[in-house]
Amino acid sequence: MYDVVVIGGGPGGYVAAIRAAQLGLRTACVEMRGALGGTCLNVGCIPSKELLHASHLYEEAKSGKGLARLGVKVDGVSLDLDQMMKAKGQVVTGLTKGIEFLFKKNKIDYLQGKGSIAAPGRVAVAGADGQEQILETKNIVIATGSEPMPLPGVDVDEETVVTSTGALSLPAVPKHLVLIGGGIVGLEMGVVWHRLGAKVSVVEFLDRIVPGVDLEIAGEMQKLLKKQGFDFRLSTKVTKAERTTDGVRLSLEPAAGGAAETLDCDTVLLAIGRRPFTEGLGLEAVGIAADPRGRIPVNERYETAVPGIYAIGDVIAGPMLAHKAEDEGIACAEILAGQQPHIDYNLIPGVVYTHPEIAWVGKNEDELKAEGRAYKVGKFPFMANSRARAAMDTDGFVKVLADAATDEVLGVHILGSDAGHLIAEAVVAMEFKASAEDIARTCHAHPTLNEAVKEAALAVDGRAIHA
Repeated sequence: MYDVVVIGGGPGGYVAAIRAAQLGLRTACVEMRGALGGTCLNVGCIPSKELLHASHLYEEAKSGKGLARLGVKVDGVSLDLDQMMKAKGQVVTGLTKGIEFLFKKNKIDYLQGKGSIAAPGRVAVAGADGQEQILETKNIVIATGSEPMPLPGVDVDEETVVTSTGALSLPAVPKHLVLIGGGIVGLEMGVVWHRLGAKVSVVEFLDRIVPGVDLEIAGEMQKLLKKQGFDFRLSTKVTKAERTTDGVRLSLEPAAGGAAETLDCDTVLLAIGRRPFTEGLGLEAVGIAADPRGRIPVNERYETAVPGIYAIGDVIAGPMLAHKAEDEGIACAEILAGQQPHIDYNLIPGVVYTHPEIAWVGKNEDELKAEGRAYKVGKFPFMANSRARAAMDTDGFVKVLADAATDEVLGVHILGSDAGHLIAEAVVAMEFKASAEDIARTCHAHPTLNEAVKEAALAVDGRAIHA
């Protein structure tokens, strides 16, 4: 008899299993992929960041951007795509094996196979050999993650029409890559292949890119990507994708209705979002009904409508982010052990790993306006930051939003190099209900990019020093 069986070995599932084992609970984790780490580690966050890093180095070396000014001369740069993909695979394999080691270290039973809920307290595991076994457990945690959202009229073959999975392993650089969707996943993969030589077009249904990102930040990001060579078709929908002898022909229409047109390319990346993956879990049989968006409803303790069955990560409401799932996995395990953890969902940071990066936490201006909350704005450009100038990487700015009366920081939005690292300071500050003055009065090392955060906090009160 187990204390907890986790179905799914992604960021939420494997972290929940490790934390439960740390707390003395007898734990098993069921994963059907054949490798731990879920979408994030195998075909998502980690391999995409490896390719983003590699392609950035290649682009820098090939273009010589600023290198000659620094006395660095580079000649004869060429692309070995096979080696780039091999390096990506090595990183993924090393990390998945690392999780297996952590399972052994924490005495977690790892079962490879498809898990389903036979009944409350009973998890069926169907192995690749066709054999099935039943695990008896006091608690079940569903952590099965998500899958790419389909689009009617666009059939995915992971060769010419791909999801993020196929986009991570293309055998050659596309001549013309079309992204259906201008969100985080599409833009990140578009950046990879654009750096390696592809023409990239973005077709987005909305009138803006990266929905959910502060509108000013998103607008500036679009300008920078356009400057880099991206082509944007906003307020446009894709109605059909047809295979041709040369690739794919897309049928496009204005989102508001109007005359249709076609767009030819050799590769299409469908990236319009993700949906919870609950296929074959047996939810209905045990009395769990998904909401209209396919998510599993849970209470504040992550418990479903059926006592003893819990759910975390992409299968429940909230942003589909690995770090959100990890925090929920820890919180859920601690709840099962009798503790009282808490997650502030307003303080889940988001990052877009383009160049420059986008990172944010808390409210954006549109949200604060909708709430009718009076706020002050402080902004500071990286052009005025000495470290950014020295590195010749000055695109973007930091924006701090603070309550007009109390000065409490309500949101921080960053467009710039290493924004994903810089945002951590803001998350910690906001966890402790810091004011903009608190950040402004905190000594920041010089010269660092972090000084831009301090200066933006100073700017809330109109007293930035270097701008």
